[in-house]
Amino acid sequence: MTEQLRLMAVHAHPDDESSKGAASMAKYVAQGVDVLVATCTGGERGSILNPKLQGDPKIAANIHEVRRREMDAAREILGVQQAWLGFVDSGMPEGDPLPAGCFALVPLEKAAEPLVRLIRQFRPHVITTYDENGGYPHPDHIMTHKITMAAFEAAGDPDAYPESGQPWQPLKVYYNHGMSMARIRVLHAYLVEHGQESPFGEWIAVWDEDGLTEREFTTRVQCADWFDVRDRALLAHSTQIDPDGPWFRVPLDVQREVWPTEEYELAHSLVDTRLPEDDLFAGITADITV
Repeated sequence: MTEQLRLMAVHAHPDDESSKGAASMAKYVAQGVDVLVATCTGGERGSILNPKLQGDPKIAANIHEVRRREMDAAREILGVQQAWLGFVDSGMPEGDPLPAGCFALVPLEKAAEPLVRLIRQFRPHVITTYDENGGYPHPDHIMTHKITMAAFEAAGDPDAYPESGQPWQPLKVYYNHGMSMARIRVLHAYLVEHGQESPFGEWIAVWDEDGLTEREFTTRVQCADWFDVRDRALLAHSTQIDPDGPWFRVPLDVQREVWPTEEYELAHSLVDTRLPEDDLFAGITADITV
């Protein structure tokens, strides 16, 4: 009898789970995998990015509750479980000091404890998170990386956080690649070649001008059949997503044909696996038994 596989995705804010790896999660849910999203902060300092909702005083005054309702809706669409770690959004600094008490300023040992506790409760075999740059340099994304890697090491150690539950050692941890530049370039080239407007030209130009390089991904999960689920979950975060924005300008049939995967980077594995992979649980399924 094979034990049910479990996947935990650790994200900084509500909406991150729907823009990074959402189709993969929905696919795994459909295959019977137990999936839990751990959300580090409430997104209280996130800007209202949907122009149709900007200036609404009720939303601004109740942004914490609004973002929780949006997260509930996205969770239902994706079919996942979700837990809040309880930290306060750090906001995106623009030359100002980070606000006192925010997630990014919590000492690492203290910040990792709620995630260690959650890992020991949920007992995931695989965890996904961001790379050391946070995927992009938001202080909460960088801190999410730090606590995830610390918790991955500590959760299985009986001497670490002894009051936080029975030890459990996850077997693999991945960095999700979100909207990779490789994907953007391929979609842009397809649209231009077929005489369609591309929303990515300026994005690519800035990337090239800055001389940025992209990380190597090791794992491609085929999940095109769940792109519509991803988009519906993303749209549920209505304060954060402009439904007329670039996320939704590339038709789903084009995305499915041109780039039908979501990408990950295997950061650490305690099981043997052969790269490249097409499954986050590669090397695990045959080894886990009741």
